[in-house]
Formats: sequence, C-alpha cells, structure tokens
Amino acid sequence: MSATTAASREAPRRPVERRRRLGGVRPGAAGPLFVAPFMVLFLLLFLTPLGYAAYLSLFQHKLIGGTTFVGLQNYVTALKDPLFLHGVARVALFFLIQVPVMLLLALLFALALDSGLMRFARVVRLGIFVPYAVPSVVATLMWGYLYGPSFGPFAQLGRHFHVPVPNFLSDSWMLASLANVVTWEFVGYNMIILYAALRTIPGELYEAAAVDGAGAWRIAWSVKLPALRPALMLTLLFSVIGSFQLFNEPKLLQTIAPNVIDSAYTANLYGYSLAFTSQQVNYAATVSFLLGLVIVIVSYTVLITANRRRAS
Repeated sequence: MSATTAASREAPRRPVERRRRLGGVRPGAAGPLFVAPFMVLFLLLFLTPLGYAAYLSLFQHKLIGGTTFVGLQNYVTALKDPLFLHGVARVALFFLIQVPVMLLLALLFALALDSGLMRFARVVRLGIFVPYAVPSVVATLMWGYLYGPSFGPFAQLGRHFHVPVPNFLSDSWMLASLANVVTWEFVGYNMIILYAALRTIPGELYEAAAVDGAGAWRIAWSVKLPALRPALMLTLLFSVIGSFQLFNEPKLLQTIAPNVIDSAYTANLYGYSLAFTSQQVNYAATVSFLLGLVIVIVSYTVLITANRRRAS
C-alpha cells in the first residue's frame, strides 16, 4: 500500500474525530451554546421586568373600580406633570454643568499620566481612582458631613477665620454640591478609560510627530486627542445615562436638607417616591419608561452629533 493511499484513508477520519472531541456538536453550533446563558439571564433579569413595567404603565388603580386599563392616558398625564418635567429639566442642567467638568479633569489626568513626566505616577493614578471604589452611599454621607452648615469642617473653618462660607446645602448651591460629589466619584473611572485608550496608541505615531518637530503639547493636541475620540464618546454616553438616572446622592442628602430636596427633585427620585411612598405603581412605571425614553433620545442625539462632526 502506498503512502498516498494510506493518507487518503486517514483524511476522512479527522472531521469525525473533531466532532467527537466537541461532544458530537458541530463547530458552527458551539457559538449559540456559549451565548445561551447570557441570553437567558438577559431575558429573565432585563426584558421580563421591562415588559412587566410596560404592562403596568397601561393600567391605573382607582379606589372605585379597582385596576382598569387606560391605555396611554398615564403617558399623557406624565407629559403634563410639572413635577416630572421639572425633574427632567433639573438633571439636564446637572448634565450640562457636571459632565464637561468631570470629563475635562479626567482627560487632563490621563494626559498627565501618559506623558511619563509625572513623578509617582502609579500612586497618583491609584489616588485618583480610589474615590470610584468608594460606594456612592459612603461618598455622599461623607460630603454631606463636609457640607454641614453647623458642624461641617468648612463651616467651622469659616467661623474660625471669620470668612463667610456659603451654605452648600441651600437651594442655590445644592445642584453644584451634587455635581461636586458625582465628579469626585467618577473622575477616576473616566480617567482609567481614557488612560487605557492612550496606552493603545502606536509609538510610531509619537516618533513620526517628534521627527516632524512636534513638541509635547503639539503631540497631545494633534495625535492623542484625535485618537481619544472613541473613548471620549464612550465616557460621554455613560455620563448621559448616569446623569439622568441621578438618585443615590439626592436621596441621601434629602435627609440633611429636606426643605431643598423634595420627593421630585430628580425624575428618578420622583418615580421611586411614586412607587414606594405614594403606592402609585402604575404611574411610577410610566414615569420610568418616559425617563428611559429621554435617555435614549439624548444618547442618540449626542452620538449622531459626534458622528456628523467626525464626518465633516
């Protein structure tokens, strides 16, 4: 028997052996099996509660008549509800104030760490990231103590040096105080994303820019910033979602400043109050759905605007 004939007889056995090693499953069918656990959890933990909330938003519970189907009446009521509209407008203003400051600080820290000129870069990077590891509840309670007009350190230092200190928990300062807490929490998180994106830039680009006579500032402006656009867009979209879902910080500061933060200070807090305080579960589901729709619209607008600028 020739070597060629023996090889031709052995060749058909290889696919059979490969199928046996895969447990009788074809290679093309292995992918859905790996995805199946995620899809099951996604269906049970996300789509099913979402569908149930959509179902609840179409009904209304009345003292006389019980729960009745009202269609889109809850949505029409919510669109005219001044508490919901004011809450959405307040978090939109919060987004316009807080997010640019937070992303700018994260960008500056990422560029400084990537420059290689900063001493103790690892310690600084860890120090900037540590606030993100602190739970938002702990961070808010800590800043609430610092903001305190009676026993807070800022107020005590002001009285000691006879310097006027603003009431950070007043109506005119509350939104800025919340923005400061959220910025302190998430600058490190966004900095890590931007720093990781900077580390993926090929070194050849820096070498070519240096050969052309570009300095450190020119390289940062013409090489690093254009390469950071996808990462900046990612952090911006995360910030849109987080800003309109603002809840933990105002909920905790509400116990310190109840006259400033009411149950409808943010749209998310309003939905929570409707569901667990007023027991209006159907209307709370409607408010939650409309808030999700606002987040989708704003995120899509930001994404489309960024893509158009990139194309132009």
